[in-house]
Amino acid sequence: MPPARPGAVAARSAWQDVPRFQVRQFATIALAEAPSLAEQILHEIRREYPHLPVVLDDSGEPMALVGIRHAIEAFIRHLEDSADSAGSNGSPPSAPPDVFQEFGRGEGLHGRSLDSLQAIYRMGVRLAWRRFADIGQRVEIPPPAMYELVDAGYEYLDGLVDQSVRGYAEAAARQAGERLRLQRRLMELLFAEHHRGDPTEALAERAARIGWPLPRKVAAGVLLRPAREAVAPAVGQGVLLDMEYEQPRMVVPEPDAAGRPELLHRALTGWSGAIGPPVALADAAKSLRWAEAAVRLMERRLLPTGEVLHCTEHTEALVLLQPEELIDDLALRCLGPLAHCGPTHGRRLAETLLAWLETRGGAPEVAARLGVHPQTVRYRLRQIRELWGDEIDDPDRRFELELVLRAQRLRGELGAPGPRRPPH
Repeated sequence: MPPARPGAVAARSAWQDVPRFQVRQFATIALAEAPSLAEQILHEIRREYPHLPVVLDDSGEPMALVGIRHAIEAFIRHLEDSADSAGSNGSPPSAPPDVFQEFGRGEGLHGRSLDSLQAIYRMGVRLAWRRFADIGQRVEIPPPAMYELVDAGYEYLDGLVDQSVRGYAEAAARQAGERLRLQRRLMELLFAEHHRGDPTEALAERAARIGWPLPRKVAAGVLLRPAREAVAPAVGQGVLLDMEYEQPRMVVPEPDAAGRPELLHRALTGWSGAIGPPVALADAAKSLRWAEAAVRLMERRLLPTGEVLHCTEHTEALVLLQPEELIDDLALRCLGPLAHCGPTHGRRLAETLLAWLETRGGAPEVAARLGVHPQTVRYRLRQIRELWGDEIDDPDRRFELELVLRAQRLRGELGAPGPRRPPH
């Protein structure tokens, strides 16, 4: 029967005041009728919920029928014991766990909610109460004891629901784990280098197992955790996210689809990282390489941090700062003439040379870009021509010089240019 509330003086149960022989009569009749009551309850359940599958146990009997019958019998035996003050001491009846956990697992594995299962349990309690009320009248159980029976029945119902919730949660966790495993295998195939053949068929097979429609284009992302125990961002349905990596990986389907960038921006607030360029599905590894490169530059503070960048908006930095050793070697060869100019003067000449290469203008345009007097620019340009000679007029050499100087500016080794002004 219902336990006493903590801190309260336990009132004597009306059921315990029922003469022992009457309790035995009630229990004997109720146990004898338990099989027919279970069949009646199952019949009503099937009539109300015809879509529910019938699962048989090893003996070929419906598991639902077995569970209902065992639940009824356990409840009746508890009533019989509780009538004896030396028996259960007011402890609530315990539900048979295995079958009702299995019911919860079944709902979880089939993607249904527990709402219908709880409604079924309530229906079962109502039908059982009607039968027990009839038996109580037959053996003249006093009304107060029968009212307690209703309370005990609904308390028992709570126990059945708890068991089913446990099974449901277990199934949900198992399904989530299996989906993550399958999703990881799909992402591994997406990011593999495909040197031979078309991977579309293999991708389609793995994608189908998690219900992921194959997109025409994807973009790969690499994230930097804001904290070690950071909760996975809610990137939305369709976006694949693998949090098992130290730097979580992401696959964004149709990254340019309407609304997708805005949704990702909101979901990734507080995170930093990079999203590679949109590519064909079979080229996802290429997008991942660019995202990884961008993250490495972010870690070196050569790209902005504190947000998730799109590689397509930082092409210059990614192209010029990626092949670092090659750019440094080119700088040694191209900027050799500045080696003997001293660090400060050499940097000013380099900034002037870059401004001249970018503007392709005369002293006034370069001066406006650098924020200095045109006469200063003329003096520096004469020095530049003296240092490089006729090579400064060679298009290939000018291209190499601009490449190297832009890379140095991106690294912060040269000052940023001022706003461009149209020539007068």
